[in-house]
Amino acid sequence: MDSAALSPFNDFCLLFLSIVLEGAPFILLGTLVSGFIDAYLPAGLIDRWLPKNKVLAIFLSGLLGAIFPVCECAIVPVIRRLIRKGLPVSCAITYMLSAPIINPIVVVSTMKAFSSSVGKFSLRETDANIAFSPLFMTSSRLLLAFIVTVAVGLIVLKIRSRSILKPGIVDERQLEREEQEETHDHSAHGHGHLHVSEKVSPEPDRLVLAMRTTMRDFNETAMCFTIGVAITSVFKAYVTEDLILLFSQSEATGVGLMMVLAFVLSLCSTSDAFIAANFPVPQSAKLAFLVFGPMMDVKLVFMYLAVFKSRFVITLAIGLFFVIGILSYLWFRI
Repeated sequence: MDSAALSPFNDFCLLFLSIVLEGAPFILLGTLVSGFIDAYLPAGLIDRWLPKNKVLAIFLSGLLGAIFPVCECAIVPVIRRLIRKGLPVSCAITYMLSAPIINPIVVVSTMKAFSSSVGKFSLRETDANIAFSPLFMTSSRLLLAFIVTVAVGLIVLKIRSRSILKPGIVDERQLEREEQEETHDHSAHGHGHLHVSEKVSPEPDRLVLAMRTTMRDFNETAMCFTIGVAITSVFKAYVTEDLILLFSQSEATGVGLMMVLAFVLSLCSTSDAFIAANFPVPQSAKLAFLVFGPMMDVKLVFMYLAVFKSRFVITLAIGLFFVIGILSYLWFRI
């Protein structure tokens, strides 16, 4: 058999293993955090931390990634547990979309990537001074991501949670709230057989619960992640050079195709800037790539489907694609 015929398959295997090995630690970290949230975080605690004003709470949720940075590979299981613990769905989705971008690690990597690529590619002379500034590109990525994620949160605020979340998650959340209210009512009436000490599990039991939750979430998340990585690896292994040339035909085409590329490649937000910075496309297309990819890609779709209904995931993907594409295209014309 011709060795050349085997090279795409070899590339597929190499890409598949490299992406899995790169993403697995983040999934493990996320599921560990999820497990400890399930075992140790009191229901409704984060909800009590947020401002009572729902709109202000959404704005604050869009900035939580700066304090609690989480990769997109790990954010879904964390969000699922936070929702079950009482975090409003609008705040959870805002944090879920923004945290992979608005965090210190991504800021540093984006600055570094565009610092090393200044002046390499420019389709217009006016791009070189401002649009190629590492600070401008980094701040544009953060600001555009914040605007989009807060807008999504405000829209979700007007939608019933039952129409967004899968039934099992909605039921468990309601059950926890009912149990909490029931405990509060019994305590208020002075029933001596319901003491707080009797409701709190011993530390070893909580640790076992955390590990069991971690194992369950890791298995479910890793399965979805692996499916996404397989699709990504097929694209990266068999794509041709002629397809890459389509990206530079026009700015609008570049914006759309770069978002499609970000969706398929499923890169980590801590490293995707190095790919975008050296791609021969307009800065608007690079910005669209950097904002859309961490919010919506192949592996994330499968991971989102474990928490949200398919109709919501499809609507979210289409909405983000058009909104981010249009804003990115207009960003350098304002």
